[in-house]
Amino acid sequence: MTDEAIRKKRRYQRITLPKGMYVAWHGGDLQLFSRVRTLGMGGLFISVPNPPPVGTKLRLAFEVPGGNVQAEAIVRNIVRGEGMGGAHEVTVERPNLARTVA
Repeated sequence: MTDEAIRKKRRYQRITLPKGMYVAWHGGDLQLFSRVRTLGMGGLFISVPNPPPVGTKLRLAFEVPGGNVQAEAIVRNIVRGEGMGGAHEVTVERPNLARTVA
């Protein structure tokens, strides 16, 4: 699937974060602090050289201008050597995220 097709399939728009934003996450056997490349109400793309497999549940914690965001996500796709795309499953403090990506 092309990047354009993926963008059209998304329910929520994502924003690109050229300077990056960092997220603390853990899932599977990994617990890391990584840069977020894109972010939206429905998901995000995390830069990590060796991501966990598709289907891995993640717990995320990061700060946005409106406050803290804690979320759970599932790894939906992997780009080897670049990172992973995750879809938010349950989001706590979602209003803070909504203010950031609106």
